[in-house]
Amino acid sequence: MNFWVETPPSSGRGGTDMSLDPIRVGVTTISPGGTSDPEIRPAVRADLLEVFRIEQASFPQPWPFGAFEGFLDAPGFLVAVAEDGVVGYVVADTVPNHGRPLGHVKDIAVRPDRRGEGIGASLLRRALSALAGQDVSRVKLEVRAGNEAAIGLYRGFGFSHHHTVPRYYDDGEDALVMLRGF
Repeated sequence: MNFWVETPPSSGRGGTDMSLDPIRVGVTTISPGGTSDPEIRPAVRADLLEVFRIEQASFPQPWPFGAFEGFLDAPGFLVAVAEDGVVGYVVADTVPNHGRPLGHVKDIAVRPDRRGEGIGASLLRRALSALAGQDVSRVKLEVRAGNEAAIGLYRGFGFSHHHTVPRYYDDGEDALVMLRGF
């Protein structure tokens, strides 16, 4: 799984549970270019090329284009759209888990020129809401062990480290599996 997340403006204050503070999570600052808050909506086929370009710009091991096509009907495949197109996305779905679905945040990224505006936090908040509507009791994700910004964001949303998967990524880096309950 891939994650590129900017540190939201409210991070670094320790102990802030952003999942319980929709005002703070929903804030997106205006970028120096004067752009406004992007709209977050379900992804459609016409978004896929821009999503794929963000994926390629964000990760050394990008998902193939076809992987995104397979998630078009997932309620947690959302895009953030501004005047200049898709500026971020999140892919989240559910998997069977002993009779009750488990939410899985699979991929999230923000276009490099729009990072640091809180777009990633807004996307994650909306994806978690979509998963909650699917009757999940817990949500999991994997994150690179060295991605401190993403780990901090996820902790702010109530995720905690469950276990480590050694050498999960192709380059040999470990993944932290993080969980959050509803």
